[in-house]
Amino acid sequence: MNLIFLGPPGAGKGTQAKRLAALLEVPHISTGDLLRQKKKEDSPLGMQIRKIMASGQLVSDEIVIEIVKDRLSRPDCKRGFILDGFPRTISQAEALEKVLEKMGITLDAVVYIDVPEEELIKRISGRRVCENCGEEYHIIFNPPKVDGICDKCGGKLIQREDDKEEVVKKRIEVYNKSTAPLIDYYKERELLKKIDGLSPIDKVFENIKKALNIE
Repeated sequence: MNLIFLGPPGAGKGTQAKRLAALLEVPHISTGDLLRQKKKEDSPLGMQIRKIMASGQLVSDEIVIEIVKDRLSRPDCKRGFILDGFPRTISQAEALEKVLEKMGITLDAVVYIDVPEEELIKRISGRRVCENCGEEYHIIFNPPKVDGICDKCGGKLIQREDDKEEVVKKRIEVYNKSTAPLIDYYKERELLKKIDGLSPIDKVFENIKKALNIE
């Protein structure tokens, strides 16, 4: 099954996409993770991505499309995949269509998780991540046993630059301008499955499975 997960920053699409990917035994492809990996590289591209992400702006289409195209060409995507965080704009969606067409791949559905803006700010600004192993926490919803320390490896928990409140507000503003139009784009193609993201996590997951006819 080939899927796209859409939704504003903090809607929980990453959590749900990972869970569904595990169930379907297909790769969960997060452009956020791919970009963060590139950001760590000591290269001109890595430096460029660091600067863009810290400001809350979107990385250029050319950069993201090439990274995603490379990932989709790997053998583990032959049985299906879940794209999380891509496409973010109409132009990216059109570019993705061309890439998938050349690869002989058809999209099965686009899952859109809907959450109000005030809830998004609370969710994202409370995120913390282990700088050592990458395990994620939340100061309200999923706090570590010891404040600031990872339960898994004992590493230090940090707040990502793009999770700070002022950057979060900018990210949501950018999302509303650039990404929200994708909802109508995929609705017109009869691929969109709208899910209420305010429900409890397990309920959201059950609603996603129901919308996709997955047992």
